[in-house]
Amino acid sequence: MKVNYQIDNIDLKILNILSKNAKMPYTEVAKKVFVSGGTVHVRMRKLEKMGIVRGTKLDIDYTKLGYNISCYMGVYLEKSFLYKDAVKALRNIPEVVEIHAITGQYTIFIKILCKDTPHFREILDSKIHKVKGITRTESFMSIEETLKDGLSLN
Repeated sequence: MKVNYQIDNIDLKILNILSKNAKMPYTEVAKKVFVSGGTVHVRMRKLEKMGIVRGTKLDIDYTKLGYNISCYMGVYLEKSFLYKDAVKALRNIPEVVEIHAITGQYTIFIKILCKDTPHFREILDSKIHKVKGITRTESFMSIEETLKDGLSLN
């Protein structure tokens, strides 16, 4: 269903506020934007119908669950036509939390969460390198995450 709606500054302000705290009640958002709670609700429904807002998700601190290492990995494929099958296989590895098709020297760039370096080695050897078409990988361990935020849309 196509929704014919133009995004304005009020929509952008609502998105900015909720991108920082998706649990904030619409009535509180409304006070910050100087509109009614009903207006915020209606606008959010329109943004959802347009596909701009795709739902909400939890922001989990995985370190508190024992996943202390974030690793980024460039993946080289033997042949580019193996991309879809490789992505399908990578999706089935629970520790792989992001998969990106990218430009540059790698075919795929992924993010992995693991408990420690032995766990990382296990994922690499017994899961990732077993994926058909992956010829090699290059890993980058994150030592600190200093910014994780959305765009400022105003």
